[in-house]
Amino acid sequence: MDADDVAATRKLLDERARDALGELIQTRHHLHSHPELSNREVNTSALVAERLRRAGLDEVHTGIAGHGVVGVLRGGRAGDRVAGLRADMDALPVAEASGVEFASTVVDSDYPGGPFPVAHACGHDCHTSTVLGAADVLASVRDDLPGTVMFVFQPAEEGPPIDEAGGAKAMIDAGAFADLRPTMMFGMHVAPLPKGVVGYGIGNQYAASCLVKIEVVGKQVHGSMPWYGIDPMPAVADIISGAGQLYRQVPATDAVTVSIGHVEDVGRFNIIGERVTLWGTIRCLDETSMGTVQDNLRRMAEHHAAAYGASATVDYLQYVPPLANTEEWIDAILPTVKRVIGPDRLVEMPGMLGYDDMSEFTRAFGGAYLNFGTQDTQFAGTSLAPVEGGRGMAMNHSPAFYADDDCLVDSLRIHVQVAFDHLAGEVPA
Repeated sequence: MDADDVAATRKLLDERARDALGELIQTRHHLHSHPELSNREVNTSALVAERLRRAGLDEVHTGIAGHGVVGVLRGGRAGDRVAGLRADMDALPVAEASGVEFASTVVDSDYPGGPFPVAHACGHDCHTSTVLGAADVLASVRDDLPGTVMFVFQPAEEGPPIDEAGGAKAMIDAGAFADLRPTMMFGMHVAPLPKGVVGYGIGNQYAASCLVKIEVVGKQVHGSMPWYGIDPMPAVADIISGAGQLYRQVPATDAVTVSIGHVEDVGRFNIIGERVTLWGTIRCLDETSMGTVQDNLRRMAEHHAAAYGASATVDYLQYVPPLANTEEWIDAILPTVKRVIGPDRLVEMPGMLGYDDMSEFTRAFGGAYLNFGTQDTQFAGTSLAPVEGGRGMAMNHSPAFYADDDCLVDSLRIHVQVAFDHLAGEVPA
Protein backbone atom coordinates (compact mmCIF):
# COMPACT_ATOMS: atom_id res chain seq x y z
CA MET A 1 0.00 0.00 0.00
CA ASP A 2 1.26 3.49 -0.76
CA ALA A 3 1.22 6.28 1.82
CA ASP A 4 -2.03 7.78 0.53
CA ASP A 5 -3.83 4.43 0.80
CA VAL A 6 -2.53 3.89 4.32
CA ALA A 7 -3.62 7.37 5.41
CA ALA A 8 -7.07 6.95 3.86
CA THR A 9 -7.64 3.57 5.54
CA ARG A 10 -6.48 4.89 8.89
CA LYS A 11 -8.93 7.77 8.62
CA LEU A 12 -11.78 5.46 7.72
CA LEU A 13 -10.95 3.09 10.57
CA ASP A 14 -10.97 5.94 13.04
CA GLU A 15 -14.32 7.24 11.84
CA ARG A 16 -15.93 3.81 12.02
CA ALA A 17 -14.46 3.07 15.43
CA ARG A 18 -16.01 6.26 16.79
CA ASP A 19 -19.34 5.33 15.18
CA ALA A 20 -19.16 1.88 16.83
CA LEU A 21 -19.03 3.16 20.41
CA GLY A 22 -22.80 2.92 20.99
CA GLU A 23 -22.95 -0.77 20.14
CA LEU A 24 -19.73 -1.43 22.05
CA ILE A 25 -21.30 0.03 25.20
CA GLN A 26 -24.52 -1.90 24.67
CA THR A 27 -22.56 -5.14 24.28
CA ARG A 28 -20.45 -4.37 27.31
CA HIS A 29 -23.50 -3.74 29.49
CA HIS A 30 -25.06 -7.03 28.41
CA LEU A 31 -21.87 -8.97 29.15
CA HIS A 32 -21.44 -7.17 32.45
CA SER A 33 -24.96 -8.11 33.54
CA HIS A 34 -24.48 -11.74 32.48
CA PRO A 35 -20.99 -12.75 33.69
CA GLU A 36 -19.74 -16.33 33.64
CA LEU A 37 -16.93 -17.92 35.61
CA SER A 38 -13.79 -19.51 34.17
CA ASN A 39 -14.46 -22.47 31.87
CA ARG A 40 -18.20 -21.77 32.08
CA GLU A 41 -18.37 -19.01 29.42
CA VAL A 42 -21.18 -20.78 27.55
CA ASN A 43 -23.45 -17.83 26.75
CA THR A 44 -20.58 -15.36 26.40
CA SER A 45 -18.86 -17.49 23.76
CA ALA A 46 -22.17 -18.04 21.95
CA LEU A 47 -22.72 -14.28 21.79
CA VAL A 48 -19.16 -13.78 20.54
CA ALA A 49 -19.52 -16.39 17.81
CA GLU A 50 -22.87 -14.97 16.67
CA ARG A 51 -21.43 -11.47 16.48
CA LEU A 52 -18.39 -12.61 14.51
CA ARG A 53 -20.61 -14.42 12.01
CA ARG A 54 -22.80 -11.35 11.73
CA ALA A 55 -19.71 -9.28 10.95
CA GLY A 56 -19.07 -11.55 7.95
CA LEU A 57 -15.79 -13.10 9.04
CA ASP A 58 -14.36 -15.81 6.81
CA GLU A 59 -14.02 -18.35 9.61
CA VAL A 60 -15.44 -18.66 13.12
CA HIS A 61 -14.10 -21.53 15.23
CA THR A 62 -15.77 -22.39 18.54
CA GLY A 63 -15.34 -24.84 21.40
CA ILE A 64 -11.57 -24.36 21.60
CA ALA A 65 -10.18 -25.47 24.97
CA GLY A 66 -13.70 -25.35 26.33
CA HIS A 67 -15.39 -22.16 25.22
CA GLY A 68 -12.65 -20.39 23.27
CA VAL A 69 -13.58 -18.69 20.00
CA VAL A 70 -11.33 -17.62 17.13
CA GLY A 71 -12.54 -15.52 14.21
CA VAL A 72 -10.55 -15.07 11.00
CA LEU A 73 -10.87 -12.08 8.68
CA ARG A 74 -8.96 -12.27 5.40
CA GLY A 75 -8.20 -8.93 3.83
CA GLY A 76 -8.76 -8.07 0.18
CA ARG A 77 -5.14 -7.06 -0.44
CA ALA A 78 -2.16 -9.39 -0.62
CA GLY A 79 -0.18 -9.72 2.58
CA ASP A 80 1.41 -12.48 4.64
CA ARG A 81 1.07 -10.93 8.09
CA VAL A 82 -1.52 -12.10 10.62
CA ALA A 83 -2.51 -9.62 13.33
CA GLY A 84 -4.03 -11.24 16.43
CA LEU A 85 -6.29 -9.30 18.78
CA ARG A 86 -6.99 -11.04 22.09
CA ALA A 87 -9.77 -10.67 24.65
CA ASP A 88 -10.42 -12.74 27.76
CA MET A 89 -14.05 -13.54 28.56
CA ASP A 90 -14.35 -14.91 32.10
CA ALA A 91 -15.58 -13.21 35.25
CA LEU A 92 -14.79 -13.59 38.95
CA PRO A 93 -16.50 -15.02 42.07
CA VAL A 94 -17.13 -11.53 43.46
CA ALA A 95 -20.30 -9.86 44.77
CA GLU A 96 -20.49 -6.66 42.74
CA ALA A 97 -20.72 -3.32 44.54
CA SER A 98 -19.94 -0.93 41.67
CA GLY A 99 -23.31 0.82 41.89
CA VAL A 100 -23.94 0.81 38.14
CA GLU A 101 -27.48 0.15 36.93
CA PHE A 102 -26.28 -2.82 34.86
CA ALA A 103 -24.48 -4.46 37.80
CA SER A 104 -24.46 -8.23 38.00
CA THR A 105 -26.77 -10.11 40.33
CA VAL A 106 -25.72 -13.51 38.97
CA VAL A 107 -25.03 -16.40 41.33
CA ASP A 108 -23.45 -19.63 40.04
CA SER A 109 -24.77 -22.40 42.25
CA ASP A 110 -23.10 -25.24 40.36
CA TYR A 111 -19.49 -24.04 40.17
CA PRO A 112 -17.03 -26.19 42.16
CA GLY A 113 -16.85 -24.85 45.70
CA GLY A 114 -19.90 -22.64 45.18
CA PRO A 115 -22.42 -21.16 45.18
CA PHE A 116 -20.60 -17.98 44.13
CA PRO A 117 -21.76 -14.49 43.22
CA VAL A 118 -20.31 -13.61 39.81
CA ALA A 119 -19.12 -10.26 38.51
CA HIS A 120 -16.86 -8.77 35.86
CA ALA A 121 -14.62 -7.27 38.53
CA CYS A 122 -11.56 -7.39 36.30
CA GLY A 123 -12.97 -5.73 33.19
CA HIS A 124 -13.04 -8.68 30.82
CA ASP A 125 -16.44 -7.47 29.62
CA CYS A 126 -14.61 -4.37 28.35
CA HIS A 127 -12.01 -6.51 26.59
CA THR A 128 -14.56 -8.77 24.90
CA SER A 129 -16.82 -5.94 23.73
CA THR A 130 -13.83 -3.96 22.44
CA VAL A 131 -12.44 -6.81 20.35
CA LEU A 132 -15.94 -7.57 19.05
CA GLY A 133 -16.14 -3.92 18.02
CA ALA A 134 -12.75 -4.27 16.34
CA ALA A 135 -14.06 -7.21 14.33
CA ASP A 136 -16.98 -5.10 13.08
CA VAL A 137 -14.79 -2.13 12.21
CA LEU A 138 -12.03 -4.09 10.49
CA ALA A 139 -14.54 -6.23 8.58
CA SER A 140 -16.09 -3.03 7.23
CA VAL A 141 -12.77 -2.18 5.50
CA ARG A 142 -11.91 -5.76 4.54
CA ASP A 143 -11.02 -4.81 0.95
CA ASP A 144 -8.29 -2.47 2.20
CA LEU A 145 -6.61 -4.91 4.58
CA PRO A 146 -3.26 -6.29 3.30
CA GLY A 147 -3.30 -9.51 5.31
CA THR A 148 -5.33 -11.41 7.90
CA VAL A 149 -6.73 -10.57 11.32
CA MET A 150 -7.43 -13.16 14.01
CA PHE A 151 -9.83 -12.31 16.83
CA VAL A 152 -8.97 -14.54 19.80
CA PHE A 153 -11.52 -14.81 22.61
CA GLN A 154 -10.02 -16.74 25.48
CA PRO A 155 -11.77 -18.54 28.34
CA ALA A 156 -10.42 -19.06 31.85
CA GLU A 157 -7.82 -16.31 32.07
CA GLU A 158 -8.49 -16.14 35.79
CA GLY A 159 -7.70 -19.84 36.08
CA PRO A 160 -9.99 -22.86 35.64
CA PRO A 161 -11.22 -25.12 38.43
CA ILE A 162 -8.35 -27.15 39.88
CA ASP A 163 -9.24 -30.39 38.10
CA GLU A 164 -9.75 -28.75 34.68
CA ALA A 165 -7.46 -27.41 31.97
CA GLY A 166 -8.10 -23.99 30.52
CA GLY A 167 -6.72 -20.64 29.46
CA ALA A 168 -4.30 -19.41 26.81
CA LYS A 169 -1.95 -22.39 26.88
CA ALA A 170 -4.89 -24.75 26.57
CA MET A 171 -6.00 -22.89 23.43
CA ILE A 172 -2.52 -23.25 21.93
CA ASP A 173 -2.37 -26.94 22.90
CA ALA A 174 -5.83 -27.49 21.39
CA GLY A 175 -4.55 -26.38 17.98
CA ALA A 176 -6.20 -22.97 17.79
CA PHE A 177 -3.24 -21.70 15.77
CA ALA A 178 -2.25 -24.88 13.96
CA ASP A 179 -3.51 -23.70 10.57
CA LEU A 180 -2.94 -19.97 10.92
CA ARG A 181 -0.14 -18.53 13.01
CA PRO A 182 -0.26 -14.90 14.18
CA THR A 183 2.73 -12.70 13.42
CA MET A 184 1.65 -10.42 16.29
CA MET A 185 -0.65 -10.71 19.29
CA PHE A 186 -1.95 -7.50 20.81
CA GLY A 187 -4.25 -6.61 23.66
CA MET A 188 -4.86 -4.13 26.45
CA HIS A 189 -6.07 -4.63 30.01
CA VAL A 190 -8.37 -2.07 31.60
CA ALA A 191 -6.99 -0.67 34.82
CA PRO A 192 -7.59 2.10 37.38
CA LEU A 193 -5.29 4.45 35.48
CA PRO A 194 -6.71 7.86 34.50
CA LYS A 195 -9.36 7.57 31.80
CA GLY A 196 -7.85 7.13 28.34
CA VAL A 197 -4.26 6.83 29.54
CA VAL A 198 -2.18 3.95 28.14
CA GLY A 199 0.46 2.40 30.37
CA TYR A 200 3.38 0.53 28.84
CA GLY A 201 6.75 -0.83 29.83
CA ILE A 202 9.69 -2.84 28.55
CA GLY A 203 10.55 -6.11 30.24
CA ASN A 204 8.35 -8.12 32.58
CA GLN A 205 5.08 -6.22 32.97
CA TYR A 206 3.10 -8.99 34.64
CA ALA A 207 4.53 -11.54 37.05
CA ALA A 208 5.08 -15.25 36.88
CA SER A 209 2.37 -16.95 38.90
CA CYS A 210 1.40 -20.29 40.35
CA LEU A 211 -1.50 -21.51 42.43
CA VAL A 212 -0.54 -22.91 45.84
CA LYS A 213 -2.31 -25.77 47.58
CA ILE A 214 -1.17 -26.68 51.11
CA GLU A 215 -2.88 -29.52 52.92
CA VAL A 216 -2.23 -29.78 56.66
CA VAL A 217 -3.29 -33.05 58.28
CA GLY A 218 -3.62 -33.71 62.01
CA LYS A 219 -5.88 -36.03 64.01
CA GLN A 220 -9.53 -35.21 64.61
CA VAL A 221 -10.76 -35.00 68.16
CA HIS A 222 -13.36 -33.36 70.38
CA GLY A 223 -12.73 -29.67 70.90
CA SER A 224 -12.66 -30.12 74.68
CA MET A 225 -9.81 -32.68 74.55
CA PRO A 226 -7.16 -31.46 72.10
CA TRP A 227 -4.43 -33.52 73.81
CA TYR A 228 -6.02 -36.68 72.44
CA GLY A 229 -5.65 -35.48 68.87
CA ILE A 230 -3.40 -33.33 66.69
CA ASP A 231 -4.76 -29.88 66.00
CA PRO A 232 -3.78 -28.68 62.51
CA MET A 233 -4.90 -25.11 63.23
CA PRO A 234 -1.78 -23.82 65.05
CA ALA A 235 0.35 -25.09 62.16
CA VAL A 236 -2.00 -23.43 59.67
CA ALA A 237 -1.76 -20.13 61.54
CA ASP A 238 2.04 -20.25 61.53
CA ILE A 239 2.14 -21.20 57.84
CA ILE A 240 -0.07 -18.25 56.92
CA SER A 241 2.08 -15.90 58.98
CA GLY A 242 5.29 -17.37 57.66
CA ALA A 243 4.18 -17.08 54.05
CA GLY A 244 4.11 -13.33 54.48
CA GLN A 245 7.81 -13.36 55.42
CA LEU A 246 9.17 -15.38 52.51
CA TYR A 247 9.95 -12.25 50.52
CA ARG A 248 12.85 -11.73 52.96
CA GLN A 249 14.53 -14.85 51.59
CA VAL A 250 15.03 -13.44 48.09
CA PRO A 251 17.00 -10.32 47.12
CA ALA A 252 15.19 -7.11 48.02
CA THR A 253 15.39 -6.01 44.38
CA ASP A 254 13.20 -8.96 43.29
CA ALA A 255 9.47 -8.24 43.53
CA VAL A 256 7.83 -11.27 45.16
CA THR A 257 4.62 -11.92 47.05
CA VAL A 258 3.03 -15.00 48.61
CA SER A 259 -0.64 -14.70 49.53
CA ILE A 260 -3.02 -17.20 51.11
CA GLY A 261 -6.50 -16.27 49.93
CA HIS A 262 -8.72 -19.16 51.00
CA VAL A 263 -8.86 -21.61 53.91
CA GLU A 264 -10.98 -24.78 53.88
CA ASP A 265 -11.74 -26.68 57.06
CA VAL A 266 -14.11 -29.55 57.81
CA GLY A 267 -14.22 -28.86 61.55
CA ARG A 268 -16.95 -27.43 63.75
CA PHE A 269 -16.95 -25.12 66.79
CA ASN A 270 -16.59 -28.16 69.06
CA ILE A 271 -14.61 -30.40 66.71
CA ILE A 272 -10.91 -30.12 65.98
CA GLY A 273 -10.85 -31.25 62.38
CA GLU A 274 -8.31 -33.53 60.83
CA ARG A 275 -7.57 -31.63 57.63
CA VAL A 276 -7.20 -27.98 56.60
CA THR A 277 -6.46 -26.89 53.04
CA LEU A 278 -4.91 -23.54 52.17
CA TRP A 279 -5.18 -22.02 48.72
CA GLY A 280 -2.95 -19.18 47.64
CA THR A 281 -0.64 -17.78 45.01
CA ILE A 282 3.02 -16.98 44.47
CA ARG A 283 3.94 -14.04 42.24
CA CYS A 284 7.49 -13.29 41.06
CA LEU A 285 8.33 -10.52 38.64
CA ASP A 286 11.62 -12.28 37.95
CA GLU A 287 10.80 -15.82 36.84
CA THR A 288 14.08 -17.15 38.23
CA SER A 289 12.85 -16.41 41.77
CA MET A 290 9.90 -18.81 41.48
CA GLY A 291 11.80 -22.01 42.23
CA THR A 292 13.46 -20.46 45.29
CA VAL A 293 10.18 -19.21 46.74
CA GLN A 294 8.46 -22.54 46.07
CA ASP A 295 11.24 -24.46 47.80
CA ASN A 296 11.19 -22.12 50.78
CA LEU A 297 7.41 -22.25 51.14
CA ARG A 298 7.40 -26.04 51.00
CA ARG A 299 10.14 -26.30 53.64
CA MET A 300 8.45 -23.77 55.91
CA ALA A 301 5.03 -25.47 55.67
CA GLU A 302 6.39 -28.94 56.29
CA HIS A 303 8.48 -27.83 59.29
CA HIS A 304 5.70 -25.80 60.91
CA ALA A 305 3.34 -28.76 60.57
CA ALA A 306 5.94 -31.17 61.96
CA ALA A 307 6.51 -28.90 64.96
CA TYR A 308 2.90 -29.57 66.01
CA GLY A 309 2.95 -33.26 65.15
CA ALA A 310 0.97 -32.72 61.95
CA SER A 311 2.02 -33.10 58.33
CA ALA A 312 1.84 -30.77 55.33
CA THR A 313 1.74 -31.46 51.62
CA VAL A 314 2.44 -28.60 49.21
CA ASP A 315 1.47 -28.60 45.54
CA TYR A 316 2.09 -25.93 42.88
CA LEU A 317 -0.47 -25.77 40.08
CA GLN A 318 -1.48 -23.66 37.08
CA TYR A 319 1.88 -22.03 36.38
CA VAL A 320 1.74 -18.92 34.19
CA PRO A 321 4.97 -17.36 32.87
CA PRO A 322 5.63 -13.63 33.21
CA LEU A 323 4.41 -11.34 30.47
CA ALA A 324 7.39 -9.57 28.92
CA ASN A 325 7.15 -6.71 26.44
CA THR A 326 10.33 -6.61 24.39
CA GLU A 327 11.92 -3.33 23.40
CA GLU A 328 11.51 -4.30 19.75
CA TRP A 329 7.74 -4.70 20.04
CA ILE A 330 7.19 -1.64 22.20
CA ASP A 331 9.20 0.48 19.78
CA ALA A 332 7.10 -0.92 16.94
CA ILE A 333 3.67 -0.41 18.49
CA LEU A 334 4.01 2.83 20.48
CA PRO A 335 4.14 5.13 17.43
CA THR A 336 0.68 3.90 16.45
CA VAL A 337 -0.70 4.36 19.97
CA LYS A 338 0.86 7.82 20.18
CA ARG A 339 -0.69 8.80 16.86
CA VAL A 340 -4.14 7.67 18.02
CA ILE A 341 -4.29 9.26 21.49
CA GLY A 342 -1.37 11.70 21.56
CA PRO A 343 1.91 11.55 23.51
CA ASP A 344 0.48 13.14 26.66
CA ARG A 345 -1.64 10.09 27.39
CA LEU A 346 1.21 7.59 27.28
CA VAL A 347 2.94 6.72 30.54
CA GLU A 348 5.78 4.30 31.17
CA MET A 349 5.05 1.95 34.04
CA PRO A 350 7.07 -0.50 36.14
CA GLY A 351 6.19 -4.17 36.22
CA MET A 352 3.46 -5.38 38.54
CA LEU A 353 2.72 -8.58 40.42
CA GLY A 354 -0.58 -9.27 38.73
CA TYR A 355 -0.47 -12.04 36.15
CA ASP A 356 -2.09 -12.49 32.75
CA ASP A 357 -1.70 -15.58 30.60
CA MET A 358 -1.59 -13.37 27.51
CA SER A 359 2.07 -14.15 28.21
CA GLU A 360 1.55 -17.54 26.55
CA PHE A 361 0.48 -15.81 23.33
CA THR A 362 3.19 -13.15 23.23
CA ARG A 363 5.85 -15.77 24.00
CA ALA A 364 4.61 -17.95 21.17
CA PHE A 365 3.88 -15.31 18.53
CA GLY A 366 5.37 -11.97 19.57
CA GLY A 367 3.45 -8.78 20.22
CA ALA A 368 2.72 -6.63 23.25
CA TYR A 369 0.23 -6.09 26.06
CA LEU A 370 -0.59 -2.65 27.42
CA ASN A 371 -2.77 -1.20 30.18
CA PHE A 372 -5.69 1.12 29.46
CA GLY A 373 -7.06 3.56 32.03
CA THR A 374 -10.81 3.66 32.69
CA GLN A 375 -11.26 5.42 36.03
CA ASP A 376 -11.53 8.86 37.64
CA THR A 377 -7.96 8.87 38.91
CA GLN A 378 -4.86 11.00 38.61
CA PHE A 379 -1.16 10.55 39.18
CA ALA A 380 0.17 11.72 42.53
CA GLY A 381 3.90 11.34 42.05
CA THR A 382 4.41 7.68 41.21
CA SER A 383 1.10 6.65 42.81
CA LEU A 384 -2.54 6.94 41.80
CA ALA A 385 -5.19 8.92 43.63
CA PRO A 386 -8.91 9.48 43.02
CA VAL A 387 -10.03 12.68 41.31
CA GLU A 388 -12.06 14.89 43.62
CA GLY A 389 -15.75 14.64 42.78
CA GLY A 390 -15.26 11.52 40.64
CA ARG A 391 -16.27 7.91 41.13
CA GLY A 392 -13.14 7.07 43.09
CA MET A 393 -10.48 4.46 42.56
CA ALA A 394 -11.26 0.75 42.70
CA MET A 395 -8.64 -1.85 41.89
CA ASN A 396 -9.21 -4.86 39.66
CA HIS A 397 -10.83 -7.74 41.57
CA SER A 398 -12.46 -5.30 43.98
CA PRO A 399 -16.26 -5.53 44.37
CA ALA A 400 -16.35 -1.81 43.54
CA PHE A 401 -14.25 -2.06 40.35
CA TYR A 402 -15.68 0.03 37.52
CA ALA A 403 -14.79 1.15 34.01
CA ASP A 404 -15.98 4.31 32.27
CA ASP A 405 -17.94 3.49 29.11
CA ASP A 406 -17.08 6.47 26.95
CA CYS A 407 -13.31 6.15 27.13
CA LEU A 408 -13.50 2.64 25.61
CA VAL A 409 -13.74 4.24 22.17
CA ASP A 410 -10.02 5.02 22.42
CA SER A 411 -9.26 1.41 23.31
CA LEU A 412 -11.18 0.36 20.20
CA ARG A 413 -9.36 2.93 18.05
CA ILE A 414 -6.00 1.65 19.28
CA HIS A 415 -6.89 -2.00 18.63
CA VAL A 416 -7.97 -1.47 15.03
CA GLN A 417 -5.09 0.88 14.20
CA VAL A 418 -2.43 -1.41 15.67
CA ALA A 419 -3.86 -4.35 13.73
CA PHE A 420 -3.98 -2.39 10.48
CA ASP A 421 -0.53 -0.86 10.91
CA HIS A 422 0.93 -4.31 11.51
CA LEU A 423 -0.63 -5.65 8.32
CA ALA A 424 0.49 -2.60 6.35
CA GLY A 425 4.06 -2.91 7.59
CA GLU A 426 3.86 0.27 9.65
CA VAL A 427 4.38 -1.82 12.80
CA PRO A 428 7.60 -3.41 11.60
CA ALA A 429 8.35 -5.99 14.28
